[in-house]
Formats: sequence, C-alpha cells, structure tokens
Amino acid sequence: MFINFTNIPGHQKLFLDYLYDFRKVKRFYSKDFRDSKFYFDHFSRLASKENNQIGEIADILKEQYSAFRANENTIKNIESLKKNNTLAVITGQQLGIYGGPLYTFYKIITAIKLSASLKERFTQYNFVPVFWLEGDDHDFDEVRSINLMDDNNEIISINYNDGITDEINRGSVGNIKFNNNFTAVQAELDKVLRQSEFKPKLMELLSSSYKEGVTFKEAFKRLLFYFFDEYGLVIFDPMDRKVKNLLKPIFKKEVEEFREHSNEVVKVSAELEEVYHAQVKARPVNLFMSEEDGRYLIEPAENDFRLRGKRRKFTPEAILEMIEATPEKFSPNVLLRPICQDYLFRTACYIGGPSEISYFAQVIPLYNIFGIEQPIIYPRSSFSILEKNILKVIEKYNLKYTDFYTDKDTIVENIIGSLSEIDAEQTFTDSINEVTLALDNLKEKLFAIDNTLVDLTNKTREKIFHNINSLKEKTQEAQKKKHEITIRQLNKVSNLLFPNNNLQERELNFIYFANKYGLNIVQWMFNEIEIDRFEHQISEIPFS
Repeated sequence: MFINFTNIPGHQKLFLDYLYDFRKVKRFYSKDFRDSKFYFDHFSRLASKENNQIGEIADILKEQYSAFRANENTIKNIESLKKNNTLAVITGQQLGIYGGPLYTFYKIITAIKLSASLKERFTQYNFVPVFWLEGDDHDFDEVRSINLMDDNNEIISINYNDGITDEINRGSVGNIKFNNNFTAVQAELDKVLRQSEFKPKLMELLSSSYKEGVTFKEAFKRLLFYFFDEYGLVIFDPMDRKVKNLLKPIFKKEVEEFREHSNEVVKVSAELEEVYHAQVKARPVNLFMSEEDGRYLIEPAENDFRLRGKRRKFTPEAILEMIEATPEKFSPNVLLRPICQDYLFRTACYIGGPSEISYFAQVIPLYNIFGIEQPIIYPRSSFSILEKNILKVIEKYNLKYTDFYTDKDTIVENIIGSLSEIDAEQTFTDSINEVTLALDNLKEKLFAIDNTLVDLTNKTREKIFHNINSLKEKTQEAQKKKHEITIRQLNKVSNLLFPNNNLQERELNFIYFANKYGLNIVQWMFNEIEIDRFEHQISEIPFS
C-alpha cells in the first residue's frame, strides 16, 4: 500500500512541491527527476566531459577495499568507473551506530535498484551505485544512539557513552574509535532483544563490526559491506588523504572566492525563505579545518581567516599553503559536499531524503560557479514494515494507517470511547451542566431568604465539582483498566508505525526486525521496495 506524503504530517512544502508540483520549484532546481526525456542528454554531457580524477578514484577504491573480499560485481563496478560511459548513482549518510535509522538502508536500496533500472533503459551507459561515507561530520550526538522496541512494545534508546562528560569538539566522527565503554552498548542490546532463533547470528554480526578499537567509519563500512556487497555497492571513503589531495582545487577555490560563493547562496536562501524555507544556514565559508582538538568551521576575520570559537588567525596565503601541504585537514560542509562529490564522480543521480532534497535548492548556484554538472536529485524510497499481528489490530478496530499519524493518546481515547458502555467525557459533561443549573436555581431561591447563604452555596458547588471530577477520573481509569489489552495493542501499532511521532524509517533501527525475522529481512526489504512511486510504502512481512 502507498500513502501520499501530503497525508503524512511533518513534511515541508518545498519537498512536497518537488515531488508533486515541480513547476513551483523549477527556479530552484534545474532538473526534474520525473521528466525522463532529458535523462539521455544529461548522461551524454557527463560522459563527454573530461574527468581527470575518476581514474585515480578507481585506484583509491581498490586500496580502500584491499582488506575486503569484495564480490565480483563490486570489483567490476570499481574498475568500470574509469570508463567514460560509467556514471555513478550516489547516496550517503552519517555514520550512526549499527547503521543508524532504517532509511540508511532504503537510500542504498534505492541507489542499487535505480542503477539497475537505468542500465536497462540506457544500454549504452553503465551505472554504479556508490555510498559516500559521511565520516567528516562531527556531530557525535547524532550518531551515538539507536531506537528499538522492547518486550513491552515501548520505544527504547540505546546510547554509546564514550565516558567524556565535558562538551567537547571530538573532531570528525569517522576517526573516533570505540573504547571499552562500547561493551555497555552490547550488554544493553543483549538485554533489550528478546530471545529468538536469529539472535545469536545477529549479535555475532554486530559484535564483529562494532567493537573496541574500531572506528565509527570502519564499523559502518563493515556492516554495509555484509548486506550490500553482493549487489555491487561501492562504499567510498572521502576522508582518505589521497581523496583530499584530489579535492585541493575545490578547497582552494572556496577560500579564494568565498565572498562570491556566499553571496549566491545567501541570495537563493532568501528567495527560498520568501516561499518555502532555507534548510541550511548559509555560512561565509563552506569549509572546515581539523586541529588536534577538533573540527572547526573556517570564518573570515577582516582580511584573514580564523577557526570558529578560536582566537588563532590565518592569512589567506597560510590557509592555501595548508591546503596544499595537508589537504586531509580540510573537509566540506553540507553545501560544499555535493560539489566535492560530483567533482570526483560522473554523478548521474543523487539519492536523497526530504532534508537533502531541500538543501540541494541552496547548492545549485555553487554548481554553476564551480562549473560542475548538477546530478538529478532522486527521492529515496520511503518504507514502513508491517507485522502480521499489527495488521490484525488495525483491521480489528477498523482503522486506517493514517489514523496513526497523530498523537497516540488521541487514538486510544477514541477507540476506548467507542468500545465503552458509556461515553465518560460526554456523560460527565452533561452531569456537570445539570448540577450547575440546579445549583444556580437553588442559589437564586436561597438569596431571597438570606444572602449569606450564597457563599455557602458556592463552597458547596466547589465540593460537588471536585467530587464529580474525581469520580470522572476514576471512571476513566476503570475504563482503561477494562480495556488494557486494547490499549497495549494500539500503543504497539502506534509505536511501530509512527514512533516518537515520526515515520518508522526515521526512528527505528533494522536490529529490531532482524532479531525477530532473521538477517534475510534486508533481502526482503530489497525485493519489496519500489523506487518509482514517490509515496510512502507500507508492506506486510510475509513470514513469521
């Protein structure tokens, strides 16, 4: 089943118009992903354009895979990147523990399946799915936790605490090694996951990838390699010094011409704010520099530069010299990263979620400045997994999936109200109205006898209302107790389909499903997900 994104709360108008009314956003995006007529011209321009980096990228990838026994499809894909007619279908994600939210897998599946689909339609070209490891990002809090459902069907967060209590800049997440505190994560995971026939193999896979002494980047790559190498996915590490060496022209141009770049981004951001929203705050310089104590945004300081939050200054010449000598210290921000990506690869399409699609509207001017062909921004598939027992609950109470895209307390109250012998809310409202009317009549008659009795009447009113409200609360609690099973069932459905008031794919990790149904749940996702509907897909697991 498919649900239009307009019927799911939380999606920005820019994203919705990009999907369903492209003419409204045409001035912010130069390529309409739905209009396949211009695909061939786009691919032709990419194939004919000189790319001096791609041969070196293929060699670097071979080195990055030297410790892996890659599938023949992956090896062929890496080698084929050297050919002019090979184009990349790229996606990427922050390096969340255990793969992060489910949508990480959905991005990859979209990239792989779109590559295969494009190969069938444009036989003169080869398309390679590439995953860009976003290891330079330094937001530790965004990658150190996952959400699962426990035995009580409640959402539980499992967090990695590295033992550092101070608010510090840890630098690029990709380089951070797990310390012995990660054993607490494994112990908590073992405790939360119910016993199943699939648990031993799942825990073995997770502990072989995520363990003390391994970096976020290495662990993330091992996990993705396990699931997607058979499909030929090329996992690319842009933190590699040799990659940064190839990016020196981009970094230098950003430093030398930052005012022009910033002006263009600010201009389009202001236009977006008038109609939609600017997803990313525009910065003067779209470049970070790493020091021993962290990763810092470069900012202009009169005629020099400085690192944000630090007093140390650098002349433009000094920054350029450092880029030349130590390019590995530098990394792009969210707006410059697509430029780096498409400078290195012949990128046919980028697979992005709602936020990425939104911030690409701010990136388009930079493509023109750097003279780089903008890829087609293709929406990733959006997917929710439905279990058989969940479907039974939905059908039992004659509910729709969209009923759960709201506050779960409201759903519970509505269903309990429909099942109860009386409507407690309405019954007590009627009773209070009747009592109010009776007391008003009584007060009026008593006033004629002795006006001092009015105060006593008001005090009596307060006591009566207090007792009625107390009785109402006890009645509602009794109703809830009577319908505990129904409440638990509804809570489970809500927590599975719309956990933390968000789509399942943005909150839950794959581990919950893999533990119940086995590691082949990922293969089932791959087969089930459709990449050309551009709506939210809900599919029932066929096995128990």
